[in-house]
Amino acid sequence: MKKVLLTLLASTLIFTGCGFKGGAIIKVNNQSITKSDYQEAYKVASKNSQLAQMGIDIPEDDNNLMYLMVKDRVINELVVKELINQELEKRQITVNRDDIKREREKMIDKVGSKEKFNEILKQNNVSNAQFEKDLAQEIKMRKLVDIIHPVTITDSQAKAFYAKNQAQFKYPDKVRASHILISANRAEIKQQLISKNKTMNDIEMNQEVQKIMEERYHKAEKIANQLKNNPEKFEAIAREESDDTMTAKNGGDIGFFAQKDMVKPFADVAFSQKPNTISGVVQTPYGFHIIKVTDRMAAGQQPFEKVKEQLKMFMAAQEQIQALQAFINNLRAQAVVEFVNPDYDPVKIEAKMKKLAAERNAQINAMKNNQQSQQGQ
Repeated sequence: MKKVLLTLLASTLIFTGCGFKGGAIIKVNNQSITKSDYQEAYKVASKNSQLAQMGIDIPEDDNNLMYLMVKDRVINELVVKELINQELEKRQITVNRDDIKREREKMIDKVGSKEKFNEILKQNNVSNAQFEKDLAQEIKMRKLVDIIHPVTITDSQAKAFYAKNQAQFKYPDKVRASHILISANRAEIKQQLISKNKTMNDIEMNQEVQKIMEERYHKAEKIANQLKNNPEKFEAIAREESDDTMTAKNGGDIGFFAQKDMVKPFADVAFSQKPNTISGVVQTPYGFHIIKVTDRMAAGQQPFEKVKEQLKMFMAAQEQIQALQAFINNLRAQAVVEFVNPDYDPVKIEAKMKKLAAERNAQINAMKNNQQSQQGQ
């Protein structure tokens, strides 16, 4: 469900309406996209980029290749966004409170509870107001797609797909486990210390990080020892002590998972245990875990009847995605797009990207040739 929410948020950010603050940098069918629209969209895109997730900032510099790549993508998305909004307005496609409430309740039902739903939003730094705004836009998009390309997948079509793709419906051995997590990540601890005390030198910082890591390990060790004599207290202790707030409410229950779904140290221990056994302290990048295996499931294949409805939804969605892309391409071909500020013209941006890439390749080749020359001497 978390993946569904993230996909929803990512798609709706592309199609949220443009504002009219500041001067136009682009006009789409004479409707303005402003610099503030661009800056807001760029902020979202750069924050969600792979580099940002690795802690690498992308400077807003037209001589930086990575910046130009993100800039080019954002501009194209803004143009598409404006075309879509114009089409929604033209067709008078609207959303009411009942539409939003109905979709929200469906998601809450899939997650399991309102509390879990709100926790997912919180973890992704999304307010309820922002989520409802994005959800409204997503519902409009679905209505548009249903108009331009209504589709119904029959049982026989789904069964034919299932027969041709049976490997996709096989599942590996799975384990059901619960865990108690004592959070301990060196990088996160260091960042917290830096925010609190900016005067520490590197040696002091590393010593303090090590001290905190040891304290958290000893806390986990104490819990593990307690459970050796009182295994029946696992769920109660998980609710009280686990730093994994999502699973703690359920006594630490993670549910069934395949070995590849978890980080290796966690998976190795979980898959080596028998049901109703509790591990010692297991360290992963997230911290220290105590794992209780509660069930196992042998590899197998999901029967058609069990996956039929989900499969029909998937096939319909795939067909509509292709139809939507063709529709957008047609809108783009017929649109009058004027790049008022040439700095935001994709043709010029892509030319600059090619130039910078060529210069970088030339520098790399020069360095290689220099190294080979030095080795020859």
